[in-house]
Amino acid sequence: MTALRNVAAIVQKEWHHYFGSPIAWVGLFVWTLLFGIFFYFGFTFFLEMSMRASQQAMQYGGPTRLSINEMLIRPVIQNMAVVALFIAPMLTMRLFAEEKRQGTLELLATSPLSDLQVVVGKFLSASGLYLLMILAGLVNVALMWTYPSAPRPEWAPILTGALGLFLLGASFLAMGTFVSTLTRNQIVAGILSFCLFLGMWTLGWADSPTAGPVMKAVSYLGVTSHLEDLAKGVVDLKDIVFYLSVIVFGLFLAHQSIESQRWRA
Repeated sequence: MTALRNVAAIVQKEWHHYFGSPIAWVGLFVWTLLFGIFFYFGFTFFLEMSMRASQQAMQYGGPTRLSINEMLIRPVIQNMAVVALFIAPMLTMRLFAEEKRQGTLELLATSPLSDLQVVVGKFLSASGLYLLMILAGLVNVALMWTYPSAPRPEWAPILTGALGLFLLGASFLAMGTFVSTLTRNQIVAGILSFCLFLGMWTLGWADSPTAGPVMKAVSYLGVTSHLEDLAKGVVDLKDIVFYLSVIVFGLFLAHQSIESQRWRA
């Protein structure tokens, strides 16, 4: 219980920093704005295509029904994954870099907190803010149930897509937490984190019908390769295990980095 209280204290401390500065507000504003824009144009396109399909069905006969999950929900989730690529460095760049710059990391080292508790607490604070962003964006989807005439998407792909979007972002946040331990400059931490996330993203591009075993293995390490099935509503254990493995690996690296710096000091 003491460990949980220590982690909760770190989370509370970080949230005070997030919402006491423009970071949280700018992040929430940008995320919800882009989510709303993508959703609006996607929904408009879906309605237009539905009207065309209905006219063709009346003219030529035969039922024609378009899937709102495939034409709206999945593209929005995939677009927001790109946004997460840019938002995640902003959430992690100050986690340890600012502590090192202000000299407060030494205070944490002498407090009754273990390095692992500090790392997990800071990661959970960033993940909690990121989850709040996702929930704020999903308000657009929930509004569809307030209009009787609006088409109803299936809930399963929405939930699994949101889960995949969260796990992808949490993987970025875990690796970004590690990068933040390497420098005392927030801007440097942000740039290095973005470059790392972009590299993790592009690994998935190695997959192709003609790819050999090595390239298949490389593409498997791409974070976007495991989002596709979740966005379709398919929960595959290997995708969940992959994201959790990346998260644990990132936190392990951050923990080892903090411990090594303590020993050097």
